Amino acid sequence: MDRVSLSDGIPLNIPNCLTVLRIILVPVFVGFLIYEHYNQALLTLIIAAITDGLDGAIARMANQQTRIGAYLDPLADKILLMSAFLTLSVLHLVPVWAVILVVSRDVILLAGTLLARVTESPVNIDPTVLGKGTTLFQLIYITMVVLMMTGHVPAYTIQPVLGVMATLTVASGAHYLYRGVMSLNSQG
Repeated sequence: MDRVSLSDGIPLNIPNCLTVLRIILVPVFVGFLIYEHYNQALLTLIIAAITDGLDGAIARMANQQTRIGAYLDPLADKILLMSAFLTLSVLHLVPVWAVILVVSRDVILLAGTLLARVTESPVNIDPTVLGKGTTLFQLIYITMVVLMMTGHVPAYTIQPVLGVMATLTVASGAHYLYRGVMSLNSQG
């Protein structure tokens, strides 16, 4: 049996369960950070990252891709990353400008997607290579910050990653906005 449905028809398959697990791990990760249990926070982050890689791979290999999974997977990424950036900023471990950049980009993209859905405009939610690269570098940056707190990474090695992450965040945000505007213009 490939999938089991919940009573409202949402497919509950292995990839979607892994995505839900990633969402459930967010408050665990945040709690470990707040209580300065950085090794446990790092382990939780690694588990979340593994589930992110596994859910897509399993969905493709087992032909278990679902419409809800196409929305839930990037949403889980955004919840994890925005929570991590916000928490690390409150703990003064990440610069506030980086949080504003990451959160603003994601809020704008989510608002654009919701607006397109409400207005029944077709919207392409497929992630781009630039978008995937941005998510990867945001995750790498967060991981390096936590590794710094565990004493495994010197602070000076984080700055170049922060620069690349910030550049990719701006570039992918601009690219997604451009793609959305072009899509809307082609409909008119």
